[in-house]
Amino acid sequence: MLSSQAVFLLMVKAFRSAPRQRSRRPDSWVAPSPEVSEASYTQPQQSWFYHLLMGVFLGGQVLIRLLRGRIQRQLVLDQMVIAGPGALTPVLMTNVFAGMIFTIQTARELDRFGMLSALGGAFALAFCRELAPVLSAAILAGQVGSAFAAEIGCMKVTDQIDALKVLKTDPINYLVAPRVLACALMLPILTILGLVAGVGGGLLVATQLYGLPPQVFFASVRSALIPMDLTAVMVKSLLFGSMIALSGCCWGLTTTCSRSVGRAATAAVVSTWVSLFAVDFLLSLLLFHTLGVTTR
Repeated sequence: MLSSQAVFLLMVKAFRSAPRQRSRRPDSWVAPSPEVSEASYTQPQQSWFYHLLMGVFLGGQVLIRLLRGRIQRQLVLDQMVIAGPGALTPVLMTNVFAGMIFTIQTARELDRFGMLSALGGAFALAFCRELAPVLSAAILAGQVGSAFAAEIGCMKVTDQIDALKVLKTDPINYLVAPRVLACALMLPILTILGLVAGVGGGLLVATQLYGLPPQVFFASVRSALIPMDLTAVMVKSLLFGSMIALSGCCWGLTTTCSRSVGRAATAAVVSTWVSLFAVDFLLSLLLFHTLGVTTR
């Protein structure tokens, strides 16, 4: 039988030789070297064009599944709860304060020309066409789109997506399609509610600060808005909601390590905002051209 001193010497020898063995053959759970970790951390920043192409590809896959009826309704309803009621309060608050600020700035300029009675129409046109859809989409991208990227990124890092494939479950059917459809359905509703809240905030400022009667404000709103404006808002919101979900899912599916999960969530929000403004510019240009307004 070995003595206690001999056992202690054997333990010390094994402890000293263990790091050399791990360095020769690293395990999967061992943290990567600083060079590898830094390369993985900065990888999402260098592949914007790749993520754009992947987002287009995912959008096509979701559209094909939607046309074929391969949509799980329960998953869509679960994601609608997250994308709808979860983002309702910040959307309403943002639109209320934006409506108040825009009313103050617009009333100041109209009052100089003696056209304060047209305040409601000027406010409704700008807020309905641009501010309400963009602000609501920005809130949804910051709250829901980043959550999608982080959630799917964690699933990718922990090999849960590979487990779905082993169980013969399509990740696009289970993860991407329900989120895209939920955001596309809920953002138009959030935008309409935000538009109503913004008009209410503008009415409050117009009546309390500038003494404009509510009847005059609403008459100006009704004379300025046409059904085409509300249709454009719905189309914009539908497209913006799809883009938000696709961007979040795309960045989540391409997460490389646990350290890049936060980076992927941030990149999803930034890329979504840039894409929203770019698409909004194209839609506005198309709308003005349709209405016969020259762009030169």
